[in-house]
Amino acid sequence: MRILIAEDDLVSQRMLAATLGKWGHEVVVTGDGDAAWEALQSGDAPGLAILDWMMPGLDGAEICRRVRAAATTPPAYLILLTARGSQPDIVAGLNAGADDYVTKPFDRDELRARVQAGTRIVDLQQELAGRVRELEDALSRVKLLQGLLPICSYCKRVRKDENYWQQVESYVSDHSEARFSHGICPPCYEKVVRPQLSSLAGGRGR
Repeated sequence: MRILIAEDDLVSQRMLAATLGKWGHEVVVTGDGDAAWEALQSGDAPGLAILDWMMPGLDGAEICRRVRAAATTPPAYLILLTARGSQPDIVAGLNAGADDYVTKPFDRDELRARVQAGTRIVDLQQELAGRVRELEDALSRVKLLQGLLPICSYCKRVRKDENYWQQVESYVSDHSEARFSHGICPPCYEKVVRPQLSSLAGGRGR
């Protein structure tokens, strides 16, 4: 998982980068909020971000608000890193758009558990986004027959809008994904084919 770290304190920044790297994550490091916001807007933006609440430029809470307002799909999973551990502060951070929080100084086991939870959610969101794209592609290829179709009572040709008549199977093929394999139904066999076969057999007997 590509994880963005936005932290201006070099000691915390290095500890986070080393810890996440040891767990097998690809780490992108920024030292201020403006650079973090730019990274989250890029085409290959990390799926998860750990944002210091207080840092130069945009603070972590403001980045959360901007990410949520941008409504990207799938959205980044945002963890606020903060020394503010009171309930009102936590509620304010979550209301700003953070998915989770970690208090400073961070506990490695707690951080790992929260990052793992975020990774699972990001993976599910990416899978869902992929399924949605597949569904949209499938729907874009679907053609539907609907409305009233004028059809000849004798030859069974269908009239198109430009007053052009064509065989039913041609019309259906043009307006749907259906394809045809031709056969002979029992009534037509008795009415049409059998008399022809009898006629041919009688002709050979003469």
